[in-house]
Amino acid sequence: MTGLTAGKRRYVMRQLGDASPTIWIGKSGASAELLKEIEKQLQKNKMVKAKILKSALSEHEAKEIAETIAQQTFATLVEMRGHTFILYKPRAK
Repeated sequence: MTGLTAGKRRYVMRQLGDASPTIWIGKSGASAELLKEIEKQLQKNKMVKAKILKSALSEHEAKEIAETIAQQTFATLVEMRGHTFILYKPRAK
């Protein structure tokens, strides 16, 4: 996992800032199916916006869930606002 430059971070924020989340994380948390879907979206678009539903927050905090998903998908956690977060992963060359 690599850090993002300020310019790249701004670019990702401009792309997804007003967009609706494409992934919703429910009570099953970071399941294998969810991680597979996030990987698929990262390969296609390089970035994903996800929202953590209240039902997922019974055992873990939102930041903890977002960081876990970022680590498991080898993506960078660009921003976390409330229960919504953005992941970025450049395509392999």
